[in-house]
Amino acid sequence: MLLERNLALELLNRHVKNEKMIAHCLASEAVMRALARRFGKDEEKWGLAGLLHDLDVEDTNGDPLTHGIVGADMLLEMGIDDDITDAIKMHNEAATGLERTTEFQHALAAGETITGLITATSLVYPDKKVASIKTKSVTKRMKEKAFAASVNRENILECELIGIPINDFAELSIAAMTEIADQIGL
Repeated sequence: MLLERNLALELLNRHVKNEKMIAHCLASEAVMRALARRFGKDEEKWGLAGLLHDLDVEDTNGDPLTHGIVGADMLLEMGIDDDITDAIKMHNEAATGLERTTEFQHALAAGETITGLITATSLVYPDKKVASIKTKSVTKRMKEKAFAASVNRENILECELIGIPINDFAELSIAAMTEIADQIGL
């Protein structure tokens, strides 16, 4: 089963109060929808995974041993499709002790992670707008370990495991986030 977007947003807002985290989830949804279009996948399904991947972040206090699992279990109880809950669980490999293996898992891990790098990059631009960011700026920041140090570059590079070079992935992600810039405050 898929959850209608408005119900998914209500669920997210019930569990996540931090506005920046909600913006991150919206950005992740936008990137996942863009990836779904590129791969000819179900845009609603991929978008839902992006939107709800951090559903439990405040309930678990971001605990790396439970984050993702709690949210996936919550969604499973609601009857949400197994592949969505699996991708959500696997976006945090530390909680499962398993490695990501599917296109959907890699897409969510890469897609939700690059949003942090793009957000951080936009904040160093004079106008702080995602629309101003150049792809080259993001790929350059990928090499600067001290910049947005908490962003896991290896997760972002999983885009290459699903056949998208990092430059193309950054471009796709910037474009997706630009489409919803007003919703995410960038």
